[in-house]
Amino acid sequence: MIEFRPVRLEDRATIERFTMSSDITNCDLSFANMFCWQEVYHSAWAIVDGFLVIRFHIDGGDRLGYMQPVGEGDCARIIPALRDDAHAHGQRLRIIGLTDRGREMIRQMHIGLFAFESDRALEDYVYAADDLRNLPGRRYQPKRNHINRFMAEYPDYRYEELTPDRFDECMQLEREWRRNHEGHTSELCAEQRAMQRAFAHFAELGMTGGCIYVGEHMVAFTYGSAVNDHTFDTHVEKADTDYDGAFTVINCLFARHLPERFTLINREEDLGIEGLRRAKLSYHPAVIQHKFTAIHLHPDELACKELWQTCFGDEEQFIDSFLIRYYSRRRMLSIERDGRMAAMLHLLPFESELGRTTYIYGVATAPEYRGRGLATELMREAMRLAGERGDDALFLIPTPGEEWLRDFYGGFGLEGRIPVEFVTRDGFDFGTGRAADDVAMLWLRDPARPRPERLRCTWSAQ
Repeated sequence: MIEFRPVRLEDRATIERFTMSSDITNCDLSFANMFCWQEVYHSAWAIVDGFLVIRFHIDGGDRLGYMQPVGEGDCARIIPALRDDAHAHGQRLRIIGLTDRGREMIRQMHIGLFAFESDRALEDYVYAADDLRNLPGRRYQPKRNHINRFMAEYPDYRYEELTPDRFDECMQLEREWRRNHEGHTSELCAEQRAMQRAFAHFAELGMTGGCIYVGEHMVAFTYGSAVNDHTFDTHVEKADTDYDGAFTVINCLFARHLPERFTLINREEDLGIEGLRRAKLSYHPAVIQHKFTAIHLHPDELACKELWQTCFGDEEQFIDSFLIRYYSRRRMLSIERDGRMAAMLHLLPFESELGRTTYIYGVATAPEYRGRGLATELMREAMRLAGERGDDALFLIPTPGEEWLRDFYGGFGLEGRIPVEFVTRDGFDFGTGRAADDVAMLWLRDPARPRPERLRCTWSAQ
């Protein structure tokens, strides 16, 4: 096992020796972020063969994640050491926050052993610092207009450096802001605790910040720290929304007060919050930084992926997304022949107007094993399990254009042509890729029950 140590203030110089010279702009590699969110993520660090490795608890839970190793050369060579560390904790290896380059290094050295995915809600918005400082050109005209209206309406406004004597005012403004965002209470409470830690060690963390006053009332504040020598990360930005334009003003003026060496400003993720996404896009990021997740695949997942690619020809990204988000060994039925997976299907849990509704998904037989009754064997077992578990309904979508499949599945009691709509937390397409072809055959526990004209199926993880 690797000897990891919790991130402490005294570790800053050692950790930043790696991060400051790196070209990685990921906000999660800011030392201040690691330290301030320690209560949630329990971040720890180690040096492995010349690379800085950060290990943390994903979403504050039991699952371990590892940041992209930071150092000179190809980080893929230390992946076996990280895998062994994860296995020693009874877990698979999950590498979080990979750049495009980091993903390719691992993909090339460990061919086929990982599934990769990028979550749009967690991608960083990185801006050219001069764009935020100067708001140049036509595309920034709305921002300049916003600032001009604010300055005209509040001529007594002023920008001030954020200093310790103003921290209490910041916390009060944050509490007011949080009360207006009750839809994300848990995240914001965690953020509040991170802010308290930041203010308690502001100078030691190398933080800098600014605030806007109208008269004697603080209407906005922001602060952040360096990710590397040329990238600044804005950790927090809050404003009193009663003062229209306060966010735009603090954004611009703070950027102008940052040292010129910062040519990029990272304004972090949008967390999938639609309003926040619109706001961040309105500043025209230079790049939306991918942060890939890499998951080391178990043998059964590798076999599933290989058979899926052989039979369906789907893009690797689609298969990886399924494996990372929805695959479970206990929901897959498979048959092995000659030491390899020869056939499979997946029993996926959904809820519909019919009740507990299982979707038979990804029925596949390797070409060299077709005609041997393997799919028939799997379908019989699927129907047996559906009856044993008390499923209310069971359905599948035959491959469009393959009418013979309707006869095959009809032999197991599935029938009809019912349009299906899938509802999932992330919009994953469980259908054919074309909504008009998402037409299902259906089996009902109660044959006398009326069949719906349309089936709306909501993912129900079990």
